[in-house]
Amino acid sequence: MHQHFSLLPFNTFGIEVHAQYYERIEQVADLQKVLKTGIQPVMILGGGSNLLLTQDIPGLVVHNAIEGIEIVRKFNNKVWVKVGGGVNWHAFVQWAVKNGLGGVENLSLIPGTVGASPVQNIGAYGVEIKDVFVQLEAVALETGKICRFNKAQCQFGYRDSYFKKEGKGKFCITSVTFSLTQHRHRLQLSYGDITRTLAQQQVENPGIAEISAAIIQIRRSKLPDPAQIGNCGSFFKNPEVDRSVLEAIRTNYPNVVSFDLPDGRVKIPAGWLIEQCGWKGKRVGNTGAYEKQALVLVNYGGATGAEVKALAFAIIDSVWVRFGVRLEAEVNIL
Repeated sequence: MHQHFSLLPFNTFGIEVHAQYYERIEQVADLQKVLKTGIQPVMILGGGSNLLLTQDIPGLVVHNAIEGIEIVRKFNNKVWVKVGGGVNWHAFVQWAVKNGLGGVENLSLIPGTVGASPVQNIGAYGVEIKDVFVQLEAVALETGKICRFNKAQCQFGYRDSYFKKEGKGKFCITSVTFSLTQHRHRLQLSYGDITRTLAQQQVENPGIAEISAAIIQIRRSKLPDPAQIGNCGSFFKNPEVDRSVLEAIRTNYPNVVSFDLPDGRVKIPAGWLIEQCGWKGKRVGNTGAYEKQALVLVNYGGATGAEVKALAFAIIDSVWVRFGVRLEAEVNIL
């Protein structure tokens, strides 16, 4: 077990903080053993891609590095795939596409690990984890007991789940099982720039590989590479508001972008709101809002977590003052 361990290489914002204790685990038994030390509190670290660290972390940081991709069931057109919680998410998507299995191609190039994906109910381009989720296994941090959760028990919502509410900080997700299709894939092409990008690539009859490639191109054109500029991708959730709020905004901004929701409310892109407030491309000290996507906050080098947090709250305040819409961080701030 390591003491006063630097987490700089393990968070994509590139923030220098230290863990009081740090342990990398590669199997469930490793996790159960380290929990018996009784060191508290325990924080689970995956890819560090949805995390803003603002201070040193007391207690024990457990780095989930459990690998493995295994087909556990085949029936009709479905394949159930059990994936280790420490597997890189994009590596899993590439494995699925390479093996002709559909369902996660729209989630290409999302950073982070498989174990973190249900916590956030990650989603992009019209697809969310809940659409392909079967079950997960997790270890209760208090007892070391292995627990299983089905879809209903996970309480999935928009970038939300049980593990961000009542279950927050109580479990380490060691594996997730997904239901993918072998053929007759249900392709999702209607969201964002997918159709336009496929047309530019002169793809007339796209399959899952072509969709994945298009989404990788789109994401790379909009989002900075964390290896080059520290960031966590989208920092804020897209706010869901009553239609009356949209109409009030439309009075002064007739070109406001919005998406209808099943419950009658609407979703307004947070990036659009932030850009209207003048933050896109604006630099504040060592941090700022990315020049190509205002939704992404970046560390230009040497920024502290406190600096990024201060920028985030300044953006939240300015959007609230101008639009009466309260942005909510998608990133976990510690």
